[in-house]
Amino acid sequence: MDHAAVHHRTFVNPLHAILLAFPVALYPAALLADIAYLNTAQIQWTNFAAWLIAGADVAAGLLLALAILTLFFGRARHARGRAFLYIAVIGVMFFAGVLNAFQHARDGWHSVGTLGLALSIVCTVLALFAAWIAYGSTIREEVQT
Repeated sequence: MDHAAVHHRTFVNPLHAILLAFPVALYPAALLADIAYLNTAQIQWTNFAAWLIAGADVAAGLLLALAILTLFFGRARHARGRAFLYIAVIGVMFFAGVLNAFQHARDGWHSVGTLGLALSIVCTVLALFAAWIAYGSTIREEVQT
């Protein structure tokens, strides 16, 4: 008697969730710090944003390396299209985050301004989009038992 068991899972492993949690939390927090700085002109908000961005960038760099490894050796072999999109989004997010870190390293009002705020928005949107790509749908596998 043959039965087909159906398994649903994402194309990324659980370590992606751990690493992706940092950019998903820290980039929006940096965006809020930028908005607070633009509304109050208290310089400490730019310091907060700079540290939040630095933490998100470290995790995003590790996540990018893991995503590339997963493409060749992990579950992503079964969903290459989504895996390439995921890597592209993570790569652009990491690059924008590094630019954002350089922007926030500037002095005073110039550290945020229009460009810093725009980069924070881009990083936030890309982090959320990467999470949606990775965990928004599942791979369906049928296994004969």
